[in-house]
Amino acid sequence: MNRRHFAVQAATLGAAAAGLAGWLPAMAADEAPDALIKRLSDELLALIRSDPALRNGDVNRIMTVVDAKVMPNVNFRRMTASAVGPAWRQATPEQQKRLQEEFKTLLVRTYSGALAQVNDETITVRPLRASPTDSEVVVRSEIRGRGDPIQLEYRMEKTPGEGAGWKIYNLNVLGVWLVETYRSQFATEINQRGIDGLIATLAERNRANAAARRG
Repeated sequence: MNRRHFAVQAATLGAAAAGLAGWLPAMAADEAPDALIKRLSDELLALIRSDPALRNGDVNRIMTVVDAKVMPNVNFRRMTASAVGPAWRQATPEQQKRLQEEFKTLLVRTYSGALAQVNDETITVRPLRASPTDSEVVVRSEIRGRGDPIQLEYRMEKTPGEGAGWKIYNLNVLGVWLVETYRSQFATEINQRGIDGLIATLAERNRANAAARRG
């Protein structure tokens, strides 16, 4: 597996790692973010290896898992808003809803094929450098398998109230933050065609990805 392909796989693992809570007993809201990432990552690897549909990149199966298990553990509204940039504040509630839906579908379809590559990878989470009072942290980890190790970082925030706990809102693979990568792409589309144009572009890309998989 080349480094680029493995990097995509690493992004897939990171994007899904936060969702393993749904397969496990309820977690304490005060669980340390690095301990959370380590436990969920290990469980995710085991889940992928034991579920042929996930391993084969079955988009419907992956989407079901994402909706039921991943999304409650990711601040996806914040992730989408950051990717869209300043235009998010001008978007209507319906446009914001559509943006989140299409962006989620894009990420799932983009990375679903990489699940088939999961084999003997292991994940090491580095000790957290943060104060107990910090509400936002960066958790750093490393994925080892075939090829060079992949550095994977998570930006996480501690949320209060109902559903309190640590949530992921951005990922860094090989020095590239996911949100910032999409922000530059989205900004170009918004400048040319506005929010509705971005929604239409995302929807078209998702239809094309779906057709390509069927083909």
